[in-house]
Amino acid sequence: MSKAAILLLEDEPLILMDLEFAAEDQDCSAFCASNVAKALSYLEQQDIDVAILDVTLKGQENCVPVAEELDRRGIPYLLHSGDLNRAEERVRKLDAIHLPKPADSEHVIETALNLLKENV
Repeated sequence: MSKAAILLLEDEPLILMDLEFAAEDQDCSAFCASNVAKALSYLEQQDIDVAILDVTLKGQENCVPVAEELDRRGIPYLLHSGDLNRAEERVRKLDAIHLPKPADSEHVIETALNLLKENV
């Protein structure tokens, strides 16, 4: 399997950095975004294989626009969130694995890579 490209959407810098390092440890290319606009621009510019999405982002944003674009493109993703119970209805309807925070970054990356293998 060639080097997987993982989109990481996370607004907490330390969690994002931890996920990025764990992805690189698995020999993946990590594309890090802290907001919806950056994540969508990566989807336009890169061949993303799988994504890990934080649900609630700063500035009243959530991951739904990115998740909908991933669905449209047939790209697997998982939700990595500490507050899915408080998330709005559109978020709860997303058909995705949910890994609650806090979660070990290596486990989160491995779960995403397993999603990718199942989707091939």
